Amino acid sequence: MRIAILGAESLGVRGLFCVVEVEDLRIIIDPGLALGYQRYGLLPHPAQVAIGEQVRRKISAELKDATDVVMSHFHGDHVPLPNANPYQLKAQQVAPLCRTARFWTKGPKGLSHSMVRRRESLSEVLGRELPNAEGQRDGPLVFSPPMPHGERHNNLGTVMMTRIEGEDTVFVHASDIQLLDREAMFLILDWRPDIVLVGGPPLYLPRIPSKQRWRAWRNAQRLARHVDTLILDHHLLRCEEGLSWLSRLSSETGHRVICAADFMKHPRCLLEARRAQLYREMPVPPGWHAAYARGDADTHRYGDYRRECI
Repeated sequence: MRIAILGAESLGVRGLFCVVEVEDLRIIIDPGLALGYQRYGLLPHPAQVAIGEQVRRKISAELKDATDVVMSHFHGDHVPLPNANPYQLKAQQVAPLCRTARFWTKGPKGLSHSMVRRRESLSEVLGRELPNAEGQRDGPLVFSPPMPHGERHNNLGTVMMTRIEGEDTVFVHASDIQLLDREAMFLILDWRPDIVLVGGPPLYLPRIPSKQRWRAWRNAQRLARHVDTLILDHHLLRCEEGLSWLSRLSSETGHRVICAADFMKHPRCLLEARRAQLYREMPVPPGWHAAYARGDADTHRYGDYRRECI
């Protein structure tokens, strides 16, 4: 089995995009990205935009050879969008690239009305039916029932987890569960994975309750002690505190707990967490974002920073 994580917060963008090769399959999971439209009252820094361009190109390149495409849910950092902003991936751009791939997608259960509409409009733009894969299995692929996006009974709906079994490795992609739901934890452990990629808790949110932090920590400890490699990323690494969380978890459990950049042997590149710092270090010309949206500005002057992060 070959696993490549190509888009995540530790790699400079919002998302949890990866490619898994097993048997004769080339599986793309969550082919989308975002940059966090506003953070600290600031639009994405051009250095972030440059990384986002690189990840969009990677998604397009990988989709050309995909046999299977998995969409865990329909938030804009996980799927291409019919109405993408300048920093996301346009569904119209990738529609011609995945005509022959099989699709495995989150069903409508647990989706808000707006997400149901997005699912329908994405299906229309792609020119493909988006079948409900929840609870199904096919060869090395197994998909979970709907699982809470973070806390149960919140307004964020549900997501679908994916298990992929190779000859000597079981990989689980557990997008956006945030380590907050017992049922999701038990299912992952029942799947007996070797490597788990999880969207960790959103420590960057100022009002996350202490009981949620504690629950996520206990669940992370449980996972870390039962898998060979636990990869925590996504919401967790939208702030610097997430890195301390990883180090402490690895130290206390004595097990391998890393982020996506570590797994890929890339430098850690938490650009959203460091957005204010980027603006101080590399001031942004007035009107740059509007010009970029029109196609009248580019990211070439930020190429050196991009190369340091990839």
